[in-house]
Amino acid sequence: MLQENEECPHLLKSDTFGTISRIGDAVVRDARAARPWARWLALHLMRREHRALLRLALTDIEGIPRVIAFEPARLTRTWIDGLPMHLAKQRDPAYFRAALRLLRRLHAANVIHNDLAKETNWLVTPDGRPALVDFQLAMTLERRGALARALGHDDLRHLLKHKRSYLPHLLTARERRILARPSRVARAWMATGKPVYLFITRKILRWRDREGAGDRQ
Repeated sequence: MLQENEECPHLLKSDTFGTISRIGDAVVRDARAARPWARWLALHLMRREHRALLRLALTDIEGIPRVIAFEPARLTRTWIDGLPMHLAKQRDPAYFRAALRLLRRLHAANVIHNDLAKETNWLVTPDGRPALVDFQLAMTLERRGALARALGHDDLRHLLKHKRSYLPHLLTARERRILARPSRVARAWMATGKPVYLFITRKILRWRDREGAGDRQ
């Protein structure tokens, strides 16, 4: 029985790594329902997200979820109202300028998102502002060294790829140069890690490019 004022969970997603549910203004990522063989990875990704969100909470950046609670196998964070980029089809140049500022603040806090190629991780809020979700692959670094600069460059490239999809005529010459130059880390990933990743996610886990595109993560 639900207690008075207690809201019923709304399941957003269920997969190998557990469930994601919305309860009122909160989102709960629960690894207890993960497949036994994947639970260790689900917990590892949850800890990465927790670290990144805690670091970003210190900077008070708008457009980033806030941690509400963290238990051994459950992460609860704030819900951000908005539509994923591929549904909003945002073509306002102001959105991409704001998204660039948001990304710069992320990197200034030494947090690299590492999963910005997915349009589902970019939200468009009701007032047209950008927001970011799903920090499971995020890196939280102590200093901005060569690795942070390389991965930050690729974060930026992924944002510019989205801008190229929606506003190609507004790309600057500098942005086109950035798009043409993936980092060495990205080139190594494309040559070695990505084929393995695609085999696991598409052949074994049966994910697709927009897995969860209708959900909110």
